[in-house]
Amino acid sequence: MKKISIKSNTKDGGHYSAGVAYNGLLYISGQLSVNPETGKRENNIKDETLQALKNLDRVLIASGSTRDDVIQCRIYTPSVSYWPEINKVYADFFGDHKPSRVVVPCNTLHGGCLVEIEAIAIYKEEK
Repeated sequence: MKKISIKSNTKDGGHYSAGVAYNGLLYISGQLSVNPETGKRENNIKDETLQALKNLDRVLIASGSTRDDVIQCRIYTPSVSYWPEINKVYADFFGDHKPSRVVVPCNTLHGGCLVEIEAIAIYKEEK
C-alpha cells in the first residue's frame, strides 16, 4: 500500500490518509467542502459541491491520477433536495467522463458541510 497525502494550511486531526493506492486502485477518503487554505466552507450547495470536487482533484493530482481515472464516487449530503444542484456541478466537473455514482442522504456532516465525496480511481504507478 502507498499512502497519498496532500498539503493543507489547516489541521484535520482525523486518523486517515487522503488516499491509499493498492493493487492498481486509488481509494480516496471522503473530501468535505472545506477550503484547505482557509478552513472555511461556502454556504450554498453549488459552491460546496465544487469545493469538495476540487479537494478530490487535489488527491488525484498528488497520486498522479486524473479525473478521467475515477471509477466510482459516493456523495453524501444531508438532504436529497440538493441532488439537482449537486448533479449539475458534478456533471460540469467530469464532463464527458461518467464514473459510477451513488448519492447517499445522511445525517449532519462534519462542520455543517452540505456535501462529502469519496472515490475510487485507477492508480497509475510512478515510472
